[in-house]
Amino acid sequence: MSNRRSFIKKTSAGALGTLIGTTASSNTLNKKNKNSMSGIPIIISTWKHGFSANEKAYELIKNDSTSIDAVEAGVMITEADPECTSVGFGGWPDRDGNVTLDACIMDHEGNCGSVCFLQNIKHPISVARKVMDNTPHVMLSGEGALQFALKNGFHKEDLLTDKARAKWLEWLKDSKYKPIINVENHDTIGLLAIDKKGDISGACTTSGLAWKMHGRVGDSPIIGAGMFVDNEIGGCCATGVGEAVMKTLGSFLIVELMRQGASPQEACEEGISRIIKNQNYKDMQIGYLAINKKGEHGSYAVQPGFDYALHQNGVNKMIDAASFIK
Repeated sequence: MSNRRSFIKKTSAGALGTLIGTTASSNTLNKKNKNSMSGIPIIISTWKHGFSANEKAYELIKNDSTSIDAVEAGVMITEADPECTSVGFGGWPDRDGNVTLDACIMDHEGNCGSVCFLQNIKHPISVARKVMDNTPHVMLSGEGALQFALKNGFHKEDLLTDKARAKWLEWLKDSKYKPIINVENHDTIGLLAIDKKGDISGACTTSGLAWKMHGRVGDSPIIGAGMFVDNEIGGCCATGVGEAVMKTLGSFLIVELMRQGASPQEACEEGISRIIKNQNYKDMQIGYLAINKKGEHGSYAVQPGFDYALHQNGVNKMIDAASFIK
């Protein structure tokens, strides 16, 4: 973690709140980035199910689609996969047997849309896109989000598969609730992409922690927590126990650290350090992914076991992220 310590040492003289107000460094960085984008296009996403999501997103970008269309189409692959037990169709339900969904999307112009506590809609990311494109709002929730979806052509579906129902009925026997480290390998998909024009977009979607309290909303639909994009700088997405991410606005923090000159890797490591410093981290997993305008990427997690998919230079591959706990 020498790079992170070096970065912290360089910036420790001033508070982050002061640094965020600085614009000169971001303008200089942006000029440099325009002249150094050899890693573009790039697509990065969380966990093994990100591999097929990346493939779909790259297919669009290769054919000159925008990054916003690519990130939406990419995560829709995971939302529709019944084997992915914490995203969309087939997701494990809350403790009352309801599959509730959270999602957000953000484009290169800073436009964003979000839905939370949405039920019976297979593709919450597309509802979030409609919120972004067709309303003056950023987030719709619960019954309001459902009614909006139905009015915009989406159809109600039962998202609780037989397999997920059986798992829920088994859980009811003891009804013990505790997040399990790296069960997130079937969790949130966060996906970031830079298209051929160099524009960045991001998407994040999940059915959340299994057996959660009915009504619980995690970090995934919250702009700046589960995902954040700044087209001058880069983007970040998160996975794991959302409460820890919300307490630090992790994705926004990491993008702002990159604005001040941190590499994506340094920024991810510092984002995790904020959680380590103030929260009971030993029984949770949090993972961050970040990219910058040059096509560089970074990753870091609390626990070992966080893997992610990276599509760059025409190659899609899985990578194991480094972690604070070895």
